[in-house]
Amino acid sequence: MRHDYNLGFISNEDIFQHVKSTVESYRRDISLKKFNEHIVDPIKLTFDSKIYGKTIQEAIEDECLRQIDKSNSNSIGYFHQNIFRYAGNGWIVPKHGFDVENEKLHIYVELKNKHNTMNSASSQKTYMKMQAKLLDDDQATCYLVEAISTKSQDKPWHISLDKISRSHKCIRRMSMDKFYEMVFGDPKAFYKLCVALPQIIEDVISENEALVFNNTVYKELTKEHADLLTALYLLAFKTYEGFEQFIN
Repeated sequence: MRHDYNLGFISNEDIFQHVKSTVESYRRDISLKKFNEHIVDPIKLTFDSKIYGKTIQEAIEDECLRQIDKSNSNSIGYFHQNIFRYAGNGWIVPKHGFDVENEKLHIYVELKNKHNTMNSASSQKTYMKMQAKLLDDDQATCYLVEAISTKSQDKPWHISLDKISRSHKCIRRMSMDKFYEMVFGDPKAFYKLCVALPQIIEDVISENEALVFNNTVYKELTKEHADLLTALYLLAFKTYEGFEQFIN
């Protein structure tokens, strides 16, 4: 059963479909073949389990989630960017150019998940892209919007470019809450979404059992060897001297 998310700035159906698309893009399964694609280090997992007081199964679970997490960054980027498709009032998510644009308001936005995800070269490239936009459109304002910023903010973006500190009033650094306020006209819009998100995800998953996480690593590991640690060592060291004792 779906709930009333009571967001105000986006309809229940639109936010449900947007979250559903994000969940569907998430990697939700892992097999032994995928798990060991780059050969898992059983010695590290042994240290992890003993030092952090975990069972070997819990250490394997952590490693599974770590591997899966790497492939889900694009899904989170999709979530942050494409919600603005539903904003109306001239806001678009173009296939090329900036991540989010509003030509009517002359606003051009690059979205980043975290404040520290760009290195110096990437920051400079983004800043120069914004400088070029100001040359093309003298009414433009460009924003670097960070989902996870150091603080709530909307201020000129200061950057070192060619070893010179530069800033421009129309090239700005903004936190996601301030951007939601700009787009949706509600200063608490981002907060409301964060509060409702767990329920929306639960509603999406409850309607489709295929979206539940499926991990077959344990089952495959223990098919021939009941002891998980033994199975892990054989996975990596089966041809090494001495390890045939595990087999016999």
